Amino acid sequence: MPSKPIPTQRQRRLGHEVRKMRVAANMSAEEAAKLLGVDRGKISYMESGVRNISEERLRTLAHHCGCVDEKYVAGLIQMASAGTQGWWEQYRGSLPQGLLDIAKLEARATRMRAASTVHIPGLLQTTDYAWTVFRAVLPPLPEHEVALRVAHRHHRQELLGTHSAPPFTGIVHEAALRMQFGGPRVAREQLESLRDQSEKDGVTVLVVPFAHGAFPGAGQTVLYAEGATEQLDTVQIDNSHGPDFLYGEAELAKYGAHLDRMEDLALSPDDSRDFIQAIAREL
Repeated sequence: MPSKPIPTQRQRRLGHEVRKMRVAANMSAEEAAKLLGVDRGKISYMESGVRNISEERLRTLAHHCGCVDEKYVAGLIQMASAGTQGWWEQYRGSLPQGLLDIAKLEARATRMRAASTVHIPGLLQTTDYAWTVFRAVLPPLPEHEVALRVAHRHHRQELLGTHSAPPFTGIVHEAALRMQFGGPRVAREQLESLRDQSEKDGVTVLVVPFAHGAFPGAGQTVLYAEGATEQLDTVQIDNSHGPDFLYGEAELAKYGAHLDRMEDLALSPDDSRDFIQAIAREL
């Protein structure tokens, strides 16, 4: 028997929302199956992300579950119809699924905020800096895999230069600015690039200096991607085992509050730019 396909993050998220909607309406899986004209097992597959759900069935389920939030339902339909088209598909089978999921999440976000305490945010990294970061991974990656990851990161960065790019705010701790990945030359070029990118339309870079004291969280690299509606926001966290994607209500509130607090602690955009330039001059 062939193994079941591994769902993407988008498919898992859609399945999660379908189940949440059904459970909130106190509708059993058997009732949902009868309503949609499928067997009970297919409901389980839909809710786990293994099987897609059509726009017609999504609308039918939303109607019978009493979901009247049209913007939310439209967001679910968009998620269901997204398919597999996208530049990231050229990396399928060559890179871990989690990296492709990050690219899709960024491409469909309406606004993004990222906080980083050790690295420069991935969307703002130079090529040489990215090479250094990926070469530090343990166990070490073969050079051709490092090259694939750097190329994939470069493709992700092209999003910020498009007309439809979502607004992006990168909150960077001073520690990340002073980490000399690749040595002084690479670090200086990265800081100069970060300063230049902070002047682009739609890109904001905020620095949290050492002098501003404690900040929430454990220093994780966090991306908060806003969806078509607040219920469809997603938090992505980097870990040594790969990216984690969070979308529980409490988790979204927690990390949203963390980013709000870091923004409050940060310098203004202009002062952040001057701060970055001052550190670059020291190298």
